[in-house]
Amino acid sequence: MKEIIDYLITWLCYGDTEAAKRVAYTDDEKALETYDVIIVPNGHLGKDLVLPDLKKPVVEQPQKDKSIIRTDILYTAFFFTSRAEELLNPKRDEHGRFAARFSMLSEKSRLQIPRLDEYARLLLKQLNLPLPESGFKHIYLTHDIDSISRYRHFRGILGGLIRGEWKTVLAALRDIHEDPIYTFPWILEQDAKVPNAEPIYFVKRTEGKGYDYPQYCLWGRDYKRLKHMLRHNNVYLGVHGSYYGSIPKIQYSKMYRAHYLRCDIDQMQRLADAGYTDDFTMGFADQSGFRLQTSRAVRWINPKTMQLTPLTLHPLLVMDNTLSQPNYMNLTEDEAYFLCERLIEKVRLHHGDLCLLWHNNNINDSTYHRSLYEKVIDCI
Repeated sequence: MKEIIDYLITWLCYGDTEAAKRVAYTDDEKALETYDVIIVPNGHLGKDLVLPDLKKPVVEQPQKDKSIIRTDILYTAFFFTSRAEELLNPKRDEHGRFAARFSMLSEKSRLQIPRLDEYARLLLKQLNLPLPESGFKHIYLTHDIDSISRYRHFRGILGGLIRGEWKTVLAALRDIHEDPIYTFPWILEQDAKVPNAEPIYFVKRTEGKGYDYPQYCLWGRDYKRLKHMLRHNNVYLGVHGSYYGSIPKIQYSKMYRAHYLRCDIDQMQRLADAGYTDDFTMGFADQSGFRLQTSRAVRWINPKTMQLTPLTLHPLLVMDNTLSQPNYMNLTEDEAYFLCERLIEKVRLHHGDLCLLWHNNNINDSTYHRSLYEKVIDCI
């Protein structure tokens, strides 16, 4: 337990180990003789799980430069970054996911507030330390490659011909750049507008059955050409795992994102055991915002075993489908842009990591995601 407490205190102090040594997690007020700040435990960390108190933290200053934080912000940090809420609430959506609508964060726009980052600022203020400068620590522009093309595999060709789209089908067969979802050159052009951005493309490693369909051939000419283009543009490649939860063996990347953002606590432990170091799944599919209540990367604590794992979680702020789909947020383009702008500014304020997800197959004339992505890129 000490390892978890020490890690969370240091994490709340933005990694400042010397500052963390000035903070105690205890209900013994005599500790103020040694420490500058005391966080009073609520008695639940490592014991029975309860929903955390999300009211404004109660802070007392019994002495000059000495503070007592009577709200257990450490337990709240553990509760959200470990995903412990999923152990308290058994509800799942049609894809087996813990959806935003089941979470206590669904109330009163709580998802739009990175509460743990606000707690971190509070703690730094009590320690009389400077707040982090406004700006992004990292910018992750991520893209899940669910399919490379629409009309260069048998099922897609047949569907296109049945719909009478034979001209488009023939054009795509002659040149993959004419395929409506081969939008990678355009995406690369947009991402290049953001200085210091770290583009990551998650490549499917599945059997291509059911919800994993289609699985493009990783040894085929189309993917090899795409991979060469991505590598030439200094893009990172991650693993896009199966909808059904199987964990691919690590070959070229230790970065992972689950298909459909479908990933439970047991699967995350399997990811850690398999050697994956960075997970980019942590956003709700049905609501954009701060699922982990932070914009900063954090190591995952397994709430079942109470072990601090080597797996780092990277909060996913916005996914394109979340904004537009009728069964999710169902926003207009203007509404989607204003939400993205507000959320991005929160990340900037707290010097967090901005992580966006846009799919190549959504950037077409049938959605607003091409023009929206341009606007979002311009506001970063």
